[in-house]
Amino acid sequence: MPSFGLGHIWFLVIAAGWTLALSAVAFIGGGLLGFAIALARVSDNRVLRGAASAYVQVVQGTPLLILLFLIYFGLAIVGFDQLPALIAAGAGLTIYASGFLGEIWRGCIESVPKTQWEAAECLAMSRWQRMTRVILPQAMRIATAPTVGFLVQIVKNTSLASVVGFVELSQAGKLINNSTFQPFIVFITVAVFYFIICYPLSAWSRGLERRLNVGRR
Repeated sequence: MPSFGLGHIWFLVIAAGWTLALSAVAFIGGGLLGFAIALARVSDNRVLRGAASAYVQVVQGTPLLILLFLIYFGLAIVGFDQLPALIAAGAGLTIYASGFLGEIWRGCIESVPKTQWEAAECLAMSRWQRMTRVILPQAMRIATAPTVGFLVQIVKNTSLASVVGFVELSQAGKLINNSTFQPFIVFITVAVFYFIICYPLSAWSRGLERRLNVGRR
């Protein structure tokens, strides 16, 4: 029976790279979709607001694990080709991230003081000009810290991608443990890898919050 060694650590390093790659896909894809959701949530169009609100409620009310199962296994059941594990995991995490990022950013947009909206309107700006020149720059300042904080949650939630066969950090730990039967040292090492990835992001989020003075608002 092999003992836990450098070869296993290198395997975890590679798996950590895939964890970061999946996190990047989820954050970028979820960010683009989430930004559209946030704009729809503050739109003047009631139908658009209602559709965006329903989307957020469904995504936030559905466990990520179920979402991954539906994308990976559900599509195959209804007749579509089964997606590769990377695409299924990326799609599931993108949808998950969009629902939460959209709501985070919607709250940040609406937290801009009403006087700013009224002042822009008094200057005869169109709604697009008000959003792009006055509201969004201020909302971005408010949203920076919670957005970075949510990125930490995305990194940790990539561990659920193992249910569709994607080998990320936690799945790599399971595979190593199955061959070495040394769960304590294996999963302590996995935890250290997660800490190395997540702690700088958490510290950055706290630093941004202090620097931008968002916490005192």
